[in-house]
Amino acid sequence: MKDYVGWHSFESTLNSVLAGSKIAHMAKKRTHSTGPSREKAILVGVSVRSEGDYWALDDSLAELSELARAAGANPIDRVTQTMNKPSRTYIGKGKIEELQHMVKHTDVDVVIFDDELSPTQQKSLEDNLGVKVIDRTALILDVFAQRARSREGRLQIELAQTEYLLPRLAGQWSHLERLGGGVGTRGPGETQIETDRRLVRRKLSRVKKEIAQVASQRNQQRLQRTGGDAKIVSLVGYTNAGKSALFNKITSSVVIERNQLFSTLDTTTRRLYLPLGTSATLSDTVGFVHKLPPILVAAFRATLEEALEADLLVQVVDISSPYAAEQAQVVSDQLADMGIEDTPRILVLNKFDLIAGSSEEPLSLSVLDQIDVSNFSRVITTSATKSWGLVDLRNTIEAAVGVVHVEEEPEDAVDLIGNEV
Repeated sequence: MKDYVGWHSFESTLNSVLAGSKIAHMAKKRTHSTGPSREKAILVGVSVRSEGDYWALDDSLAELSELARAAGANPIDRVTQTMNKPSRTYIGKGKIEELQHMVKHTDVDVVIFDDELSPTQQKSLEDNLGVKVIDRTALILDVFAQRARSREGRLQIELAQTEYLLPRLAGQWSHLERLGGGVGTRGPGETQIETDRRLVRRKLSRVKKEIAQVASQRNQQRLQRTGGDAKIVSLVGYTNAGKSALFNKITSSVVIERNQLFSTLDTTTRRLYLPLGTSATLSDTVGFVHKLPPILVAAFRATLEEALEADLLVQVVDISSPYAAEQAQVVSDQLADMGIEDTPRILVLNKFDLIAGSSEEPLSLSVLDQIDVSNFSRVITTSATKSWGLVDLRNTIEAAVGVVHVEEEPEDAVDLIGNEV
């Protein structure tokens, strides 16, 4: 009853119920959800003074909260700590005691840490807190697993999850470990761990072979599509920046677009014919995220081949996000890690309609000052939902792949073919 009326009106409501009012009749008909309840979670983040990061801790935890919700958890509190150097237990002894108190008095199901934990750290924290402990890597893997639909996507998630699990097997059979010498203490624990490791390694080998086959097939399809002449253009960007919406608009496609993290996990490619007849392919790729696990980048390498082979990268940024500058930098850093930072790039500031009243409204210079635009040949503002800036985007792509656009054509006169290949 308190959930609906508040404590101060509790007595008067109770009197009404006792008097046989309509409230009593309604209470009998109240329905309750029988679906799975969302796990209550506490988020934990650490800022190390000796390790500078352009991404503020509060902002990183805000994104971790969105990831947790995407995975089906309900973040109810946050714990932060600033340290001079990394700790072997990730957080200090005092913070562990604080977390123990919070877990005990808030009925928490899981504690989520903002960085990847070592197997030793994870086991130690679980022993101390008495609840499930996961890190940012496991959380992202869980979101990816929920979003994966194609065989390729599921294979890549299976590879990443298996590689993540392998070093964490030691604690899975602690109840069968040898606790001492002598008769009756030589259990199967050590043998079972080694057996599990062999099974996992065998699984890794199988999945890698299947992914290699997928990569080979994708490469053959790419050669057939391009015929050696067509230019390869790839959309890259932070997750939920609006890449799929832009992709649909300029290729007349119907790729799934949702306002959610990692709605696109599988690369989709369409053949794109530009107005003057130049043939090109446009690919929509998986989005990046802050602290993207290296094992996930490695697992999705087959999917990211289109970006690795691209003649032009179209980097999409959600200009309406308060973290637009940080997100743009994350993508640039990830591209550098992949070795393609020198590929020609144009910057597309998407979702402009969320901060401007019309497409003619100039972009605030203060916004551009926060984003490093030195590595981009051109900066364009667009709105996929309102079709702002699409002609400019097409013309810029056309010029970047070696064609000079002589005369701008009306939007409805542009000849684009979006057939799936």
